[in-house]
Amino acid sequence: MGIMYGDGDRLGPARRDCMCYLGPPTTLMPIGMRRSPEVSPRRLSDISPQLRQLKYLVVDESIKEDLKSSRSVEDISSASIEERILRITGYYGYQPWNAVYKSEDRLRENVVGTADGQAIVAGAGAESGTGRQRLRCCVRITAIQVRKAIWGVAMVMCVCTSWAGSTQLAKLTFKQYDAPFTLTWFATTWNCLFFPLYYIGYLCKSPERQTPKQRFRECCRFFGDDGLTTKVFFTKVAPFGLLWILTNYLYLQALRKINTTDVSALFCCNKAFVFLLSWIVLRDRFMGVRIVAAILAIAGIVMLTYADGFHSHSVIGITFVVASASASALYKVLFKLVLGSAKFGEAALFLTIVGGANFVLLSFVPVILYFTHVEYFTSIEDLPWAYICGVAGLLLAFNILVNFGIAITYPTLISLGIVLSVPVNAMVDLYTCDIHFNTVRLIAVFIICLGFLMLLLPEDWDQCLIKLVTKLRKREQPAEPVETGTSSGLNWTRRARTSMSTFSH
Repeated sequence: MGIMYGDGDRLGPARRDCMCYLGPPTTLMPIGMRRSPEVSPRRLSDISPQLRQLKYLVVDESIKEDLKSSRSVEDISSASIEERILRITGYYGYQPWNAVYKSEDRLRENVVGTADGQAIVAGAGAESGTGRQRLRCCVRITAIQVRKAIWGVAMVMCVCTSWAGSTQLAKLTFKQYDAPFTLTWFATTWNCLFFPLYYIGYLCKSPERQTPKQRFRECCRFFGDDGLTTKVFFTKVAPFGLLWILTNYLYLQALRKINTTDVSALFCCNKAFVFLLSWIVLRDRFMGVRIVAAILAIAGIVMLTYADGFHSHSVIGITFVVASASASALYKVLFKLVLGSAKFGEAALFLTIVGGANFVLLSFVPVILYFTHVEYFTSIEDLPWAYICGVAGLLLAFNILVNFGIAITYPTLISLGIVLSVPVNAMVDLYTCDIHFNTVRLIAVFIICLGFLMLLLPEDWDQCLIKLVTKLRKREQPAEPVETGTSSGLNWTRRARTSMSTFSH
């Protein structure tokens, strides 16, 4: 006859042998069932027959290896007889991975005392293997970071050289051909080379081989499901093209009025304007350090204006460059608001369309300026083509580095190249033109550059600083004494008694 259990299920003889006596004669509970906490458990000594049988339990080596690799089962032969019963039967819901045996306890349990009192970890082989893997991973990550840092140094030099070089060449161009809008139009037209250069890089790096037409159509999805339509062009491309032209034109106009050092320093304020506009328009996170940087930028503008004694030409030049920095900040914020983030191919296509639209739609403006003698030249051969092409080429290189340089290095290093162009321009101005670096001018340039650097701090810079200080303090604290094998054994005995007193009461 079977035994009636629960809702009338009849258990066979095989299941009857797996029953443990845990209560009155009429109450039986199968192995693995957890006892409700409100019922008081009995002592383990009540299970004397099973205790004597499990005392001589031997586990096969192959099974033991499987048990060792399991998360929920540990090596049975290293435990006491009470621990064996608790682990095998799941007595009262005992879970070795969630109770007394923690990972550090198991590590101490494998420590074997030697004759001279030193401790040797039994699982040293496995730990060394894991250590090698971690070491390889750390070396790989470090190599990637070092590579990006090296590329970053090269990128800083290239950005600084291209930006300072284009500024100096534009200043030299105006001495022979005073035509800021024509130079702006000519340099912007070179943006048509963005997508062809990107496609060449795409063919060299990408395993896929799409035709230029296929790649063009895929990048056009950036403008919407319908691609680049007339409505999209006039609503999402043309306004940014005008802002692009306005930014460069005002910058070149400022170079006609004031020296390159002041222009490059004041243009660094666009970073502060980007933060202010992002905070107002995009609802970006408020950061006190960036507010301080914006205040420093504004103070630097006022001090630079005061340095030249508020002359009309200097005030007009400073106004031009501040307006150029504001237009640049408005371009960046509106781009993020309207178009969002763009991939490399999408950014290349966008700038190519801006350059093409500039060539097609604004070509009449230099013609009108020529015939009205506003930007007049006697003959094409007399134009300083070397300077003009140099300005256009360096501006193209600068925009390529700024937009695509984040693929090989950190964006902060790219921005650092812009602020380093200020001392480069100052050194060039010191030897090529008559400039007076008084105390007010030096302080103004310094606080503008300081504000720019403060804006490069990440959003969690304060948390990173706290973690760094905490690590430095931990290194300065003396190391705790290492416990000997005897103390580990005593601690294990105390833990074993505590765990047993928990289950046998």
